[in-house]
Amino acid sequence: MLDPDAAPLQEATELALRAPAPARLANVVAGTAGWTEPTLIKSGLFYPRGTASAKARLEFYAAHFSMVEVDATYYTLLTHETVQRWCDATPSDFVFHIKAHPVLTGHPIDLKKLPKDLREPIETLGFENRVYAERLPVELQQELERRFFAPLELLEQARKLGVILLQYPPWFAATRGNVKRIEEMRRRYPAVRFAVEFRNKSWLEPRRSERVFSMLRSERMTYVAVDEPEGEVGGLPPTLAVTTSELAYLRFHGRNRAGWSRRGATVQQRFDYLYSQEELGAWVEPARKAAAEAERVHAVFNNCVQNYAVLNAKGLVVLLGV
Repeated sequence: MLDPDAAPLQEATELALRAPAPARLANVVAGTAGWTEPTLIKSGLFYPRGTASAKARLEFYAAHFSMVEVDATYYTLLTHETVQRWCDATPSDFVFHIKAHPVLTGHPIDLKKLPKDLREPIETLGFENRVYAERLPVELQQELERRFFAPLELLEQARKLGVILLQYPPWFAATRGNVKRIEEMRRRYPAVRFAVEFRNKSWLEPRRSERVFSMLRSERMTYVAVDEPEGEVGGLPPTLAVTTSELAYLRFHGRNRAGWSRRGATVQQRFDYLYSQEELGAWVEPARKAAAEAERVHAVFNNCVQNYAVLNAKGLVVLLGV
């Protein structure tokens, strides 16, 4: 892992120390993608010594941030007990954004992460490690979706559920068939608050982008603006568009081009990046503009290596107040 030079890290640390707690300014709220990333915990740079339990970490995180994006829901299905503990450990105005399970986005499903009573009938169909939802019987697809959404009702009842983040895979290109898949998602779940992140740059080609934003507005889905490296995978331009009046959503993946494009790279290798003050500053005016158009602007930092996301989330809020 390549650590940033001492000077940029010191600059980011000093900037973050000026942030309010929790990190928000008016209707702009910053947070990170998760709060239990292993290198963050191991670094000892955020959680105080003795903050060892899951409950203690979430309580400490919630004192610094009033929003988080849950990445674990992409890999596994939550239990009601887990979600209830989240509700109990956070303030009344805390918000959880939930990353969608692959059954909703078309990514392959990791069978090892499924409960035994779901895994075994899938294995009897001849699938061993991974399977795409479209290859499963409809009743199994529906049961996977039901179990994804069911525990989230607890968050909804507590008014702590933000959006369901539909991060579509890189091969999900801008075709009429894929537009229909998005429209079908809305028809199947008319009341769910969805946010859409594309990872195929065809959606934002100049001749098409306005039609894409218009489609998302008509389907009442929040467009997720991204800051990410250029490259064959993803590489979408940093275009901010407000497609729902309730929420504008920004995701910061870092700019580690080598790690981002490397086949087989680990999560840490892909997101190992610390934004400079100048790079964060480039988002100040777009965020202010979005804040004038939407009720809330949420900025999620996904450069979750050591404490980089924590520092940059706090730093952006400071710069917004300058």
